[in-house]
Amino acid sequence: MIDERSLMIGVDIGTTSTKAVLFEANGAILSSANEGYPLHTPSSDVAEQDPEDIFSAVVSCIRQVMAQSGASPEQLRLVSFSSAMHSVIPMDENGKPLMNCLTWADNRSVAWAKQLRNNPEGHELYLRTGTPIHPMSPLCKLIWLRHELPELFSQTSKFISLKEYIWFKLFGQYLVDLSIASCTGLLNLEQQAWDEEALHMAGITAGHLSEIVSTTHISRGIDPSFAEKMGLLPSTPFVIGASDGVLSNLGVGAIGPGEVAVTIGTSGAIRTVVDQPRTDPKGRIFCYALTDKHWVIGGPVNNGGSVLRWLRDEFASAEVETAKRLGISAYDVLTKIAENVPHGSEGLLFHPFLAGERAPLWNPDARGSFFGLTLHHHKEHMIRAVLEGVIFNLYTVLLAMEEIIGRPQAILATGGFAKSPLWRQLMADIFDQQVTVPEEIESSCLGAAVLGLYALGDIDSLDVVTSMVGSTYKHIPAKEHAAIYKELLPIFIRISRKLEEEYEAIAEFQRRSSND
Repeated sequence: MIDERSLMIGVDIGTTSTKAVLFEANGAILSSANEGYPLHTPSSDVAEQDPEDIFSAVVSCIRQVMAQSGASPEQLRLVSFSSAMHSVIPMDENGKPLMNCLTWADNRSVAWAKQLRNNPEGHELYLRTGTPIHPMSPLCKLIWLRHELPELFSQTSKFISLKEYIWFKLFGQYLVDLSIASCTGLLNLEQQAWDEEALHMAGITAGHLSEIVSTTHISRGIDPSFAEKMGLLPSTPFVIGASDGVLSNLGVGAIGPGEVAVTIGTSGAIRTVVDQPRTDPKGRIFCYALTDKHWVIGGPVNNGGSVLRWLRDEFASAEVETAKRLGISAYDVLTKIAENVPHGSEGLLFHPFLAGERAPLWNPDARGSFFGLTLHHHKEHMIRAVLEGVIFNLYTVLLAMEEIIGRPQAILATGGFAKSPLWRQLMADIFDQQVTVPEEIESSCLGAAVLGLYALGDIDSLDVVTSMVGSTYKHIPAKEHAAIYKELLPIFIRISRKLEEEYEAIAEFQRRSSND
């Protein structure tokens, strides 16, 4: 039973900021805090962070939510963690980072990833580990480090993720939860242990990695100095939690059979929960752990709201000025313009691969393009085609998932795009299914908090989250519009398949040009 007087903190360690939310037992938010930090990108392939910046943000956010709420540390039932995936920090034997953290967005291992992906061993590895072969993968990052920075590689005692770094600072232990371990490309899903062949490929042993624990693992006895800084008791239970993607599904209540969560923020993702590890013979989707009985399959896309931001910044200066005069968002002006264009943008298609692409192509060389341009098309057509292209791309990921789970029973949509009625309806029309938008909540933080309650035995099922999540909008597909998109979708898919060699050639040309 949940003690109604208990409070719980969910912490989400993200790529650009850390968030902490203090929840009441029923899921109501008492206070929240958000602290950003820089992402170091001195070149297009580099994306690093200082792990100490992230640790400081975690301590600060927890301190802030406790102070803002006025809650006493005795009221706090638990602190539970969500974290971004695919990070790597080489640590020396004294527990000090040898370099900045390599984030999921670091692409320096692209050549090694391509080589492994084109090798039959790479596909077999994916089938065992559930992590697609891509530069985001820690496995590929380790191969790159081994070959490109051999001296640093040989000095490394442990290779860990951001959450593992936080845990080491707080408790002095190298522990990794099953969820973060499952997205390294190094974990054998069936055995739930480090994969020997993957370790060999990376040039490491299991001793270079942390001890794997369940996502419900509880640590107590935090370093007293940090407990004081955060306003907590040293005895406060800390639940190690899971990755941000799987906890987002939990946090929006998409954990039942056939319930699919779609998120579009800067990037995007589409995911569903299954009861055992599942992979795709064609290698299009991931499989990551929520618990040892809940596995999340799906795919992340690089190109979500970032594509609309690019459109705004590069092509919509007049619309931005109009928005300023009217005192509204420039995105509202752009979507209003797009509403005046027929569905399907009169045959104009946009492939939104401005930052390469993860699912379903898993091709960092993929590039964006408009297809079907004629003299009849105007800027408003291009605006609508961009919006449709982002949803088309997500739908191709869902099609891959449907081959494994069948047609979804429910689509739950979240993220910044959910504020746009046009984008919500576009998703319903292109997916040809009802789309429900849950209440605006910090889904990964709530998911972490609920997993924490489950870990402590306060609840016996994760389903309790459904009582904490309401809905704000429901969109029904219009059949005549769905028919248009069904005609265009095969063309959209065929183009990206046929351009694979051209993507590689133009990407190589661009890399040479940027280095000249």
